[in-house]
Formats: sequence, C-alpha cells, structure tokens
Amino acid sequence: MKMYLIKLFVLLIPLVTASTIHQDNSSFDSVPSEPKSRFAMLDDVKILANGLLQLGHGLKDFVHKTKGQINDIFQKLNIFDQSFYDLTLQTNEIKKEEKELRRTTSKLQVKNEEVKNMSLELNSKLEGLLEEKILLQQKVGYLEEQLTNLIQSQPEIQEHPEVISLKTFVEQQDNNIKDLLQTVEEQYKQLNQQRSQIKEIENQLRRTGTQELIENSLSSKPRAPRTTPPFKLNETKNTEQNGIPADCSTIYNRGEHTSGTYTIRPRNSHVFNVYCVINSGNPWTMIQHRINGSLNFNETWENYKYGFGEFWLGLEKIYSIVKQSNYSLRIELEDWKNNMYFTEYSFHLGNHETNYKLHLVEIASNIPKALPEQKDLVFSTWDHKAKGYLSCPESYSGGWWWQDVCEENHLNGKYNKPRAKSKPEKRRGICWRAQNGRLYAIKSTKMLIQPADLESFE
Repeated sequence: MKMYLIKLFVLLIPLVTASTIHQDNSSFDSVPSEPKSRFAMLDDVKILANGLLQLGHGLKDFVHKTKGQINDIFQKLNIFDQSFYDLTLQTNEIKKEEKELRRTTSKLQVKNEEVKNMSLELNSKLEGLLEEKILLQQKVGYLEEQLTNLIQSQPEIQEHPEVISLKTFVEQQDNNIKDLLQTVEEQYKQLNQQRSQIKEIENQLRRTGTQELIENSLSSKPRAPRTTPPFKLNETKNTEQNGIPADCSTIYNRGEHTSGTYTIRPRNSHVFNVYCVINSGNPWTMIQHRINGSLNFNETWENYKYGFGEFWLGLEKIYSIVKQSNYSLRIELEDWKNNMYFTEYSFHLGNHETNYKLHLVEIASNIPKALPEQKDLVFSTWDHKAKGYLSCPESYSGGWWWQDVCEENHLNGKYNKPRAKSKPEKRRGICWRAQNGRLYAIKSTKMLIQPADLESFE
C-alpha cells in the first residue's frame, strides 16, 4: 500500500507539470479557452491534493505502525538485556560452583590417595596376620599332638620323690594350722567367758553405785549417765563361720587393728563387705557416711534395702548384723563450724516385714536429745510408705526413720551447703533438731554399730 501511494505520487507529478505547461501554451493561441483551463487546473490540483492527503494518511499509519514495531523491538531488547544479565549472574554462580567442585574434587582425590595407601597398608597387615594365624595354627596343632602324647604316656609316669615329700609336708602343715585354729577358738571362748564374767561384775557395781565412782576417778571428761539397755536379744557371741568373721568386732579380735574395708558373714547370712572403723581400740561397723553432696540419697526403697554408694550399707545387711546380739548405735555429727558431736543408743531393729522398725534408748551424748526414745520409728522412702504411719512427701528427699514429723532429724536428706537455702529447705536436708528447739545444720555424718558388750568410746 505504501509503495503504491509513492508510485502514484511519482506518476501524478509529471502529469500535473505537463498539463500546466500545456495550459500556458494554449493561452497564447486562443483567448476564449481560458475558463476551461482553469477548471482543468483545479481538478488536477484536487487530484494532487487528494493523492497527497492519502499519501499523508498512509505515511501517518506507516509511522504509527513503525513506532509500535520499534516499541516492540525495544521491549524485546529490554527483555533480552535482562535475560542476558540473568544469564551472566547464573554463569558467574556456575563458575563459582565449578571452582568449589574443583577444590572438592582435588580434596577427594587426595583423600582417595590416602584411602588407597591405608588400604594397601591394611592389606599388607592382613596378609601378615594371616601368615601369623597359619603359624599359630601350626603351633597349636603341634602342641595338641604333644598334649595327646603326654596324656597317653601320663599313666606310665611315676611321681617324683620330691613331689611326694612336698605333698606330705603340706598336709602336715595343714594339720598343724587346724590344730592352732582349734587352740585359738578355745582361747577365744575362754576370753568370752571372762568378758561375760567381767560384764556381770560391772552390772553388780553399777547397781550399787560403785561403778559411777570408778568412772569419775578414771576420766576427767563429763559423761552422760548410762542406761541399761532394755533389749534382750540373742546373747550368743559373734563367731566366725567358715573362717569369715561375723562383724568388725570379730575382725578386731582376730588381730586386725587398722580401719578399712573387710569381708564379713553374719550368722545365717551371705558374704558382703563393710567398712570397719578402729578408734581408740574400739571396732565399729559403719552403716552410713555423709561427707559431701556428690552422692544423691533420694533413692528408692529397694536401694535403701540393699545399699548403695559411699556410704549406705543397706537395711537388710544392717539387720543381718544386729540380729546376732545386742548392739549399740553411735551417731557422729559435724556442723559447718567444725564442731563435733556424738550420741550413742542401745537399739533394736526389726526386719523388712516391720519396715525395719527402730526402737532407741540413749546411752551417752554431748548434744541435746533429738531422736524420739522408747517409740517405734518406721523407715520409709518416697516410693514406700508404711501403713498407719506418717507419709512424708517426696520433697523430703532420702529415706529415714519417721514417726510423726517429717522435717526433724533427717540425716539422709538433701545435702545443703550453708547460706544457700531457706530455713524450710534446710529442714528438708541434713539436719538435727534437738528437743529444746535448736536446729543444727550438719556438714558430715557417721552412723556406726558395735556389739553392746564392748565399751564405747568418746
């Protein structure tokens, strides 16, 4: 269309020019034809103007279309530029990833070489081990053959005379040791009889008041008056069973005068270890010890029954010891000012069917009374409550002998350091509340037992 208009315009220009020249020439020939040439010129001008108008419209449409095409081209160029920029960014990222992959590949190659070297070393070691295994198998086979030959030829071999004489000597020594043991047992029985006689004499002196005068003359320390224990248990003396002592007093009488861990076997019980404390010639069996907070005493009933850590011996083991005879209980306390206290009781401990019921009578003490006397105290833990007795909540951590107050005199409670807890929390920890109301914050504790016929120490 555009080219058509241009061509038409080009053709019209010569025609209009030629008609104009022709009209000028004809004006000289005849004057009367003047009106006709004027109309002809107007028609040509109209035609030319119409053509030019159409040409202008065509050019205008062409310009509009060209602008639209140019805008489309610019939009496409912008999209292309953005795509090219994005591709450039992606290319840079790909190059970075490629560099990282190359580094990783180089590291993997190095590791691969190391793995190859290790594999070669392992293969060489494995081959060496296989060779050693073969040699060992050969040696074992050779030894088996020699052992078989030795077993087959053993009946024919006679014992060497020196071996026979050595066996005879050992048997004689065994017999001598047995004789010595019998002699020691007889002497021990005699000593026990003498000790019981001395005890009877002491009881007679205590009844007449003479014993009190003797004690005052021998010791300058003030001592609380002793009370005769009301408990009458099995009066049989503790003896060894199959060469194993029954408690620490038996170990001491056997000649062991050093504190430490020993093996005992109470009568009608199994073998277990205890810690024996030897102080001023008196043997004690330790059943409880608290020195710091490293061990959690908030244990279950089963653990309190059979023992745990350093140091709770266990209710069942304590019962197996004290059921043999009359025993004394000694409690040693140390407060945070390093003051030392003690109290001693004659006591009776029941078995598991009674929840290890404890009955106390004080013998001596340098601290105000705290534990209830002449009353049944029942052992309980957070997971085991005795029927008909006070049930203390789990917050009072640790098992103990309770009666009617949870927060009093709890030596197995939580280990609280001074100035760290409030007063109610201190009562739930290790504490000793005297009957006069004074509350002692305890740093360390010991609970020890020994036969009642041994003199306690201070």
